[in-house]
Amino acid sequence: MVCSIIIRTYNEERHIGKLLDGIEKQILEPGINVEVIVVDSGSTDSTVYIAMRMGAKVIKIEKNNFSFGKALNIGCKNSNGEVLIFASAHVYPVYNNWVSILLNQFKNKDVAIAYGRQIGNEKTHFSEHQIFSKWFPSISDFDQNHPFCNNANCAIRKSVWENQPYDELITGLEDLDWANKIKAKGYKIVYLSDAMIVHIHEESYFKIKNRYEREAIAFKKIYPTAKFNKWNFINLFLSNVVFDLYYAVKKRVIFQQAINITLFRFMQFYGTYIGYNKNGIIDTNLKNKFYYPNSINNKVNSEINNLKSNKIDYV
Repeated sequence: MVCSIIIRTYNEERHIGKLLDGIEKQILEPGINVEVIVVDSGSTDSTVYIAMRMGAKVIKIEKNNFSFGKALNIGCKNSNGEVLIFASAHVYPVYNNWVSILLNQFKNKDVAIAYGRQIGNEKTHFSEHQIFSKWFPSISDFDQNHPFCNNANCAIRKSVWENQPYDELITGLEDLDWANKIKAKGYKIVYLSDAMIVHIHEESYFKIKNRYEREAIAFKKIYPTAKFNKWNFINLFLSNVVFDLYYAVKKRVIFQQAINITLFRFMQFYGTYIGYNKNGIIDTNLKNKFYYPNSINNKVNSEINNLKSNKIDYV
């Protein structure tokens, strides 16, 4: 059996090596072969070089053609696996049986999605830790009754994807959108607390606002009747700040985290409010803001420019 691990990248040289090293150290059942596919959307650092040096197949896409769904579809199309595992470039597995735990669920033909637990590290915002704890609990669920999943740490059945590709126009939450459609077709979604990864979010407050804005735009497309008004913004901002401050007191970090908590939650729900209430077409400038908020125009290192390999495909 072949399993394909698909990783979307853009300037991930600080993190991708640790993920690929974690994949290399996975203990697999006999007969399981893993291929690693990196879909890169115009990195200007050493990401592509690192990925190739560590044995990944690299597929390059034009920066202006990027969306989360499109990058996934390209990776899926170019894969050989019966099961496709998605991992963010800035995650790494905690255990060396991460892949096996995900794959084991697909022995049940009714399972189309299996996704794993996410935790933060010492650089993760306090409120992000709270979000991880809420959405990725310590107890598994082998027949989840709602369509949530997350493609930072997720596996899907390729045959299901072939009949239902990812939405390439949506600005985020392509995983939720896909899971919603798949669950409506009668497939099962499994959550696995033991398939754990560390998710490194090193976002500025602007990036936090940006992330929740584009996800709110996507959520409104998935659920057209959803609303988020000023009262929702104020209520959720205040209640979540109070909740986080309470736990910061319990963990004796209130003085270190009070400002961070307030700013994180403000940007989270302000971005959500802006996204829900944004109208019109998502043009190229707005897409670049969403996907490449800190884009730079540095030239690619000459070592990478001159690197030629039959492992690189251009699409």
